[in-house]
Amino acid sequence: MNNDFFFLYSSILQEFDCVDIYKQPAFQHPLLKHHKIPEKFTSNESFDRKNKYKTNDQICPKGTVAILRQRSETESVHLDTIYQFGHHVYPSFPFALMDASSFETIYRGAQADISIHNLTLQNNQYSKSQIWLENGPIAELNSIQVGWAVHPRVYGDSATRLTIYWTGDGYKTGCYNTECPGFIIITRKPSIGSIFKQSSVYGDKPSFFGNWVLYVDDEIIGYWPGELFTHLNKGASRVRFGGNTFMSPDGISPPMGNGYVPIYDYERSSSFLQVKLMNDKYQSIEAETQMGVADSKCFTLISRDYTNETGNSFSFGGPGGSCGV
Repeated sequence: MNNDFFFLYSSILQEFDCVDIYKQPAFQHPLLKHHKIPEKFTSNESFDRKNKYKTNDQICPKGTVAILRQRSETESVHLDTIYQFGHHVYPSFPFALMDASSFETIYRGAQADISIHNLTLQNNQYSKSQIWLENGPIAELNSIQVGWAVHPRVYGDSATRLTIYWTGDGYKTGCYNTECPGFIIITRKPSIGSIFKQSSVYGDKPSFFGNWVLYVDDEIIGYWPGELFTHLNKGASRVRFGGNTFMSPDGISPPMGNGYVPIYDYERSSSFLQVKLMNDKYQSIEAETQMGVADSKCFTLISRDYTNETGNSFSFGGPGGSCGV
């Protein structure tokens, strides 16, 4: 199960519906017809965490979960696409990524403290900062993505929100949040799709113990059942940290990160701090953050020296513009 830790401010309950836990969208998936939610999720490894933020204290009634209300208009949301360079698989849109994985190893999790920023985008653009956990060949890639996104076509605004995405077949299908069956929410509090109320920092940790479970502030938000995947059900072979954007039809990319080229002061840059992995023995290990790659026409990525305060870390981002790929 994948254990993801987030610390955030939740958005108002008015955006969410309280739905019977076994009548939520996830259980419409044919592979989950007989799935039972585990009574508890266990781990023989834990990352130390400080509770930085409180979540909204609004809550759904017992036996129900908070599901983000879908927008009334039906609108096609562009699925992510990818390309391959050697053994590496990257988004086909402008990106700045730190590939912290090895193709000789299976990973059970990843974590980082991710800075949060407010951006203004056009309706046909998006900008994300997130962690990718992946396994499988490009044509049938299994991918889980967790972080924040500004995505007007998904949400109808330019708010910065906790956002998840998954695909089990190389992006032929896939979806954000709970827009398709798959991710099972078990919290009664508003979570997936919640607005971060201010620019700040939050911690994200995914880990695998059979399912991929998402934690927020030490509370389980939900999980992707292992039945959904043909490769990630064995663990992740690729782990990446960073951001990517989607360009408008005129070829203009929105900003990434905080919208500025990173500088030496990480507190004034868009950054991933305390970047760690969980190895196949469920041990927390420092991630090597020296394999950065970015679309240099628009975005920059710099590794930072290790300190006790920041751990293995890097900064990234840029103003966007006419990038090309």
